Amino acid sequence: MPRKKIKGLVPVRMSMSAKLTFSLGAIAVILLLSSIISIMEYRRMSDYVSNLIASNINCINIAQKLSNESDRYNLQLLAIVGEKDPDLIPEIDCNAFLTEYDSLKNTLDSREAVARADSVVYSYSAYMLTSLEFKKVIVNDFIDNRDWYFKRLQPRYQRLKSDIEKLNDVIYFQLKENSETFQDGFYRSIIPGVVSVGAGLLLVLLLLMFILIYYIRPLKRMLSGLGDYQASGRKYVYGFDGDDELVKLNTQLTELVEENVELKKRLTRLREEREKLIESSSAASEL
Repeated sequence: MPRKKIKGLVPVRMSMSAKLTFSLGAIAVILLLSSIISIMEYRRMSDYVSNLIASNINCINIAQKLSNESDRYNLQLLAIVGEKDPDLIPEIDCNAFLTEYDSLKNTLDSREAVARADSVVYSYSAYMLTSLEFKKVIVNDFIDNRDWYFKRLQPRYQRLKSDIEKLNDVIYFQLKENSETFQDGFYRSIIPGVVSVGAGLLLVLLLLMFILIYYIRPLKRMLSGLGDYQASGRKYVYGFDGDDELVKLNTQLTELVEENVELKKRLTRLREEREKLIESSSAASEL
């Protein structure tokens, strides 16, 4: 059927090379874009989770530092129990402790961790307030010093250590969650790449079907038609719709076959006319 032309619209004609180039280019663009998206997603996720993990590690280090400072001070107090000399009581930099606590609290990213950090500073305040009593107790005898240390100060110290350990547990749990988030983010970031590969394979299959249907099959039919024409002289009547080089080739091939048929007919007529002339010449010579 002849194609109907819509008024005002000019049909766009694409050559075989343009069609193949466009198809392969579309596949390449899809693969490239998906690869870029995968890389950007992985980088974004990696930076985000890396910062969280670095923050968790920093919090653990600060909490460990606070614990070490408390251990050192508590052992120093234990060493002077019974000495009866207030000048031997060590000094501790409370401002440094609170500064470390503030830096720790500012890096925490969950309510539970902040609550645990507040518990640490409360326990530390109670421990330090109790330790100030040592100036009055140290002048007493050894038994009073020991009783005060183990019954009064040590429970505050154990509470402080317990709160620091609980804070560390919360931070370790967050570190584990962030590590799992990083792993999940890695798999999520490669999903666009996997999808793009699947889409690319699907497009390759579609392109293969397109080539087989619109190019390979017409070429086979054209060759079959030529074979029938050469073998039995059957008329070459194959035709298909399109506007690329393959259609032009089929049109020119059809014209060549028709011209060849006409040429054979003319040669046959000339041969017949020649034979008639020869016969008539022979008959005239006999007369």
